[in-house]
Amino acid sequence: MQRPELVAHRGHARQFPENTLPAIDSAIACGARYVEVDVQLTADAVPVLFHDRTLERVCGQPGAIHDYPASAIARFRAAEQGRFGDRHAEVRIATLAELAALASRHPGVTLFVEAKRVALARFGNDRFLDAITEALRPVLDRCVIISFAADFLRRVRDRTRLPVGLVTDAWLAADAPDLAALAPEYLFCDLDGLPATGTPALPAPTQLVVYEVDDVATVLALARRGVPFIETFAIAELRTALAGLTT
Repeated sequence: MQRPELVAHRGHARQFPENTLPAIDSAIACGARYVEVDVQLTADAVPVLFHDRTLERVCGQPGAIHDYPASAIARFRAAEQGRFGDRHAEVRIATLAELAALASRHPGVTLFVEAKRVALARFGNDRFLDAITEALRPVLDRCVIISFAADFLRRVRDRTRLPVGLVTDAWLAADAPDLAALAPEYLFCDLDGLPATGTPALPAPTQLVVYEVDDVATVLALARRGVPFIETFAIAELRTALAGLTT
């Protein structure tokens, strides 16, 4: 049985604030070869790593990423105090350029870069794509652009040679319009959205990535179904647990 490749979902997010440099550095240190991050743009169109539509949960601040210039965002702390208290009080929001610099030191790591719909709606597909490709230039050959927004991914296809990944909450049949027209290299599907039984089938070249998985039993069950990639917040914990198995 081939074990799936583990993707670090927002870095090592179980132990560090999500989408931060410490979370990503920890994921890579434990052996992750694939890291997924979320990207939005500040008011002055600087790409930063951030998932939520608002700053409240992660930073304890009002408003959204796009409400502030990069100079203000740099002063906010991404401490996730609701989860960690003061344990990571000094951790800040990372820029996409900082992620590219970190990834430059780890040539075996592939980045899945998710374009958040809130940012695409605010800035438009082309401005967003221009901003992220410039920031990622040092490692662009190791990047996959992913999104729930199929129209944005079609624009990525039109303008670049970058691989893309379509993200969905529910399973898409092979002839689903977005999947058939786009032929993405990856389909990211929520665990709860998978077919109940059988091996999920996708047309080449699309490979399946299942999120969010945090226990070994589910990893092994998905492996038996032929799932090649699994996305997890618990990258270090799962890698350690899988390494300890003898079968």
